[in-house]
Amino acid sequence: MMAETLGSRIAELRKKKGVTQDQLAEFMSVSSQAVSKWENDLSCPDIASIPQLADFFHITTDELLRGSAYKEVRVLPKEERRDPNKILLKIDIKSHKNDVVKLNLPLSLVKVGLEIGMKNPEISSNDALKDIDFESILLAAEKGVVGNLVEVESANGDTVSIVIE
Repeated sequence: MMAETLGSRIAELRKKKGVTQDQLAEFMSVSSQAVSKWENDLSCPDIASIPQLADFFHITTDELLRGSAYKEVRVLPKEERRDPNKILLKIDIKSHKNDVVKLNLPLSLVKVGLEIGMKNPEISSNDALKDIDFESILLAAEKGVVGNLVEVESANGDTVSIVIE
């Protein structure tokens, strides 16, 4: 569970990544005092820097700002749907051996891969994913479905999460 405030989330993510306030400050082109103020909830990062900060931590801006990705599965009305080329399919796998695979695939790449019959080794060689129907996931995304579609824990302890963002 991620921390409650933006500042505490930034601190938690920074520590989890194993970087110092100085290193984060250098990446963000701000002072280390600015990072300290963010982490202590004395100030917030400039709104224009939020995407850069999310990229640094390899998460979405939604995860950074909310503390988690939008979990509820819902169907967006046509006027609220994003351009299909900007939709992201996130697949997170953690094996019982503590191997971690995180795939952030643009929906357009998934579509091309399915059209040409391409098999991604991280997907096709993983027992936890071998029975997932990616064509149905693609169709659902094209119809406006967003959210956390699949959360599975296999008998041997592998966990898989599939989210359409």
